[in-house]
Amino acid sequence: MTAVRDSSTATIRRFRRLLPCRADAAPLRRHWHTDLLAGATVAVVALPLALGFGLASGLGAVAGLIASIVAGALAALLGGSNLQVTGPTGPMAVVLVPVVAAHGPTGVLIVGFLAGIGLVLLAVTGAGQYVRYVPVPVVEGFTAGVAVVMILQQMPAALGVHVPGGQVVLGAWEAARGFAADPDWIALGVSLGVTAVILLGFRLRPVIPLPLLAVAAATFSTWYLSADVDVIGALPSVLPAPSLDFLDPAEMPSLVAAAVAVCALCALESLLSATVSDNMTVDQHHNPDRELLGQGVGNLVAPMFGGMPASGALARTAVNVRAGAAGRLAALSHSVFLALIMLTLAPIVAHVPLAALAGVLIATSVRMIEVGSLLALARSTRADAAVMAITLAATVLFNLVWAVAVGIALAGFLALRRISRATSVEREPIDTGDHHDEEAALLHEHIVAYRLEGPLFFAAAHRFLLQLLEVADVRVVVLRMSRVSTLDASGALVLADAIKRLEHRGIAVYLSGLEPIHARPLAALGVLEPLWQQGRLFEHTGEAIAAARRRLKADGLLEQLEAESAREGEAERP
Repeated sequence: MTAVRDSSTATIRRFRRLLPCRADAAPLRRHWHTDLLAGATVAVVALPLALGFGLASGLGAVAGLIASIVAGALAALLGGSNLQVTGPTGPMAVVLVPVVAAHGPTGVLIVGFLAGIGLVLLAVTGAGQYVRYVPVPVVEGFTAGVAVVMILQQMPAALGVHVPGGQVVLGAWEAARGFAADPDWIALGVSLGVTAVILLGFRLRPVIPLPLLAVAAATFSTWYLSADVDVIGALPSVLPAPSLDFLDPAEMPSLVAAAVAVCALCALESLLSATVSDNMTVDQHHNPDRELLGQGVGNLVAPMFGGMPASGALARTAVNVRAGAAGRLAALSHSVFLALIMLTLAPIVAHVPLAALAGVLIATSVRMIEVGSLLALARSTRADAAVMAITLAATVLFNLVWAVAVGIALAGFLALRRISRATSVEREPIDTGDHHDEEAALLHEHIVAYRLEGPLFFAAAHRFLLQLLEVADVRVVVLRMSRVSTLDASGALVLADAIKRLEHRGIAVYLSGLEPIHARPLAALGVLEPLWQQGRLFEHTGEAIAAARRRLKADGLLEQLEAESAREGEAERP
């Protein structure tokens, strides 16, 4: 009963850590004014990004705006970071493009809802802590690949060319061909101008909300000049939730697969963004499982209002931190300000040129690429460079989640390869200081000791077996196990096989320094029982060698070899 009660208490404590607490409101009294100012600053930056990512996803500009409002507010209240800002992101938009093309808005509703359930389950099971195991080359390659995909996606809008949805590389190529056949210099000029203003402005005046100013200037210029450019169009104040009446049950498997991709992407982006925000401050530490819960609830609700799935957004979170945010009020007020803009300025937003938003997204993509980090990883090791390059290429050419999976799998394989090479089987000299020269020579001739060092697991087991079976012309092998760091079932099987093969050749095997945790798999395979019964298990190597010497002496081998050595010596005398 005590164990059950303790388990229930631990479970209750874990669930309580996922719920809002009084500490969340602690910064409100001292920093409410700076949080409101930071929220307004983030809203100004987030507005063109939300519109652009909504368009990039294929759902429309307002879908991105609603995601920033609904999911942003819920994640700010329920999430595990005081500084995280949630909204639509470039990677999320890229993932949703094929979903929208295949299933329409109804498909996005189902995908967002299922992804939200998945995120809540990840939070409840405590999976948030495992994001730290994602290798840096995978993250850098993924980020750079997403930036490339976003740039390629914006090529049709930037060039003023209509291209049907499809693979982004082919779409960009068709857009370039269409522009060459019938150039739209106004659209190109608007997109390049907005991109240049943002990139140059961030270098010179990073505190100014340049994306919003650049889009406003482009909107006013095209409207004033009555330029023939594609614009966002009318924005409804509220989008009706997509209907489920036309859902085909046969589509559910592909929708579930897309939901898994969205769930994984949201978890990865949100936790990485929260980690970066912690590193930008001194006293902030996020709760990863609670962050997953906040993102899950946000993605459960947002699609029901017509919003696209969202996640923690690194660009907006960084702006929030730099603007002086100290608590959740900043992220929450950012959503409120966006709602006010949507309700009051929708007629103006309807005239924003698509080329201007394409320029915002291209500039954002360029700023996502950390050239210094990419070059540093490329110069570090060939393995890291390969992981980064393959992840980047897979991100551009295939599904983003598959790209991360391929990158992690490749990084894991290379890590196992490096670890397996760290496993060594080294021959050790035998201490013969207590024996006369002839006996010492006999011991060296018929007893050999090997030191096993490093992890003895499936990736290194075969090489270990080949090295150990090279032993020849000896009567006893002593295996020193004290420096074995890991022994899994595969390593135990190989060790058992090596002992069996050596003893079949008449070579007795002794073990020394075996740790209790490593004894378990060997005992399960029945290896230790016969060795224990025959007195071949020892704590120290010296004891094992002494026992081996006694065995040779008891078998009469020492006397026999001494006699043979004496006869050979007499034969050599003149």
